[in-house]
Amino acid sequence: MPRERTRKNTPDTTDAEPLATGSGAPEGAPTRSIELAIGAEVRALRKQMERTVQELADASGLSIGMLSKIENGQISPSLATLQALAGALNVPISRLFNEFEERRDCSYVPAGTGVTIDRRGTKVGHQYQLLGASLSGELAVEPYLITLTEDAVPYTSFRHEGMEFIHMLDGAISYRHGANVYPLGPGDSLLFDSQAQHGPEAMTKLPARYLSIILYKR
Repeated sequence: MPRERTRKNTPDTTDAEPLATGSGAPEGAPTRSIELAIGAEVRALRKQMERTVQELADASGLSIGMLSKIENGQISPSLATLQALAGALNVPISRLFNEFEERRDCSYVPAGTGVTIDRRGTKVGHQYQLLGASLSGELAVEPYLITLTEDAVPYTSFRHEGMEFIHMLDGAISYRHGANVYPLGPGDSLLFDSQAQHGPEAMTKLPARYLSIILYKR
């Protein structure tokens, strides 16, 4: 009799469910109406120009009530209204549709090509290398590779808007956040409100490197 072949017990992936990441973020962003998308873009551009609703309304010839409804996506503005807003914001009219386009930003930085940032910490042996940047949207994300060199000195007075996440790669430091100090070695992480004063308080083992990801509203 012919011998039966043993089949490997392999899973059938034909109808497999999509794999989840374990994140608590919603699986998919809700579909946005064009009115909401235009309103979000107008509001973002106005804030970038540091203009009040009153100032933009005056510059575009619209009433405050009308502009408020546009920013909140409550009405569908005419082309003439969009043209007036674009002129007051000094952008092409197509820019007002940016938030409605099906575009997902991606920033790729090959190894060793991150932009070196000259900021306050670099004066005391703190080197910042920007590894990417969010290109649009209300949430700004700044990922840095921070290197503390042999001549680095403690600095605990950093303070800015948003949240910050730190993940230690090499070396060892003591990191202060507000009234607390945390020992950080390779593999340790710290997530905190960056409006409190923070920064490396003691250099235990240098050179040290860690990832710092800063998130804040634009």
